[in-house]
Amino acid sequence: MPLLFTSLALAVVEVPLLNILLTLVVVGVLLWLINRFIPMQGTIKSILNAVVVIVVVLWLLQTFGLFNSLSTIHVGH
Repeated sequence: MPLLFTSLALAVVEVPLLNILLTLVVVGVLLWLINRFIPMQGTIKSILNAVVVIVVVLWLLQTFGLFNSLSTIHVGH
């Protein structure tokens, strides 16, 4: 019976990690495609890259529970 609980626990842990990795790969590929194939001024590309990196880092911090106050930020009323 402990083997069943172990395999269930591993399955629960693997799915979010796989989703995180898949999301990071998709975001990375999209950013690469935008940088590679959409003509933009260099400063705009730099700003876009910085914004995407900051958003991804904040999302990762919230996902791992290191930045829980992100859910309390409200825009507007």
